[in-house]
Amino acid sequence: MKLTTLINSTVIIASLALTSGIASAETAANNNTSTGATTGKPINTAVNPDALGSNYTNVGYIQPFNLVNLAYQGGFKEQGIPSGGTLISEGQRGNITPKDLVKAAIKAHKLPAQVLNNQAYIGAVSSQLETLTGANYPE
Repeated sequence: MKLTTLINSTVIIASLALTSGIASAETAANNNTSTGATTGKPINTAVNPDALGSNYTNVGYIQPFNLVNLAYQGGFKEQGIPSGGTLISEGQRGNITPKDLVKAAIKAHKLPAQVLNNQAYIGAVSSQLETLTGANYPE
């Protein structure tokens, strides 16, 4: 394993370990706000579309980073997506793809079905999964 891959994997795993509460991710309300589970204060879930590219305009979607993080933490086990190191190794082998994660999120009611046609979103999930696994996913 290359040193840079090892360092990148360590940083990603550390950031995933420090991110709490993703497994209980809340879906966005129609007004782009929801209530925080621990604070009770409103959480603004609106997305700046310019930050993700001109084709990514859907406000209520779970963020691609959070989607991959949720998969890593085991949030899609019921949908057949492994967690942790198994997710990484299966992703490296090409057995888990960005579309697999999106399909699992749809089955788990974290995303609407039309997201499968949103290439910008799939590309953003691909980028996050590539960062986690070190694999390259063709678009």
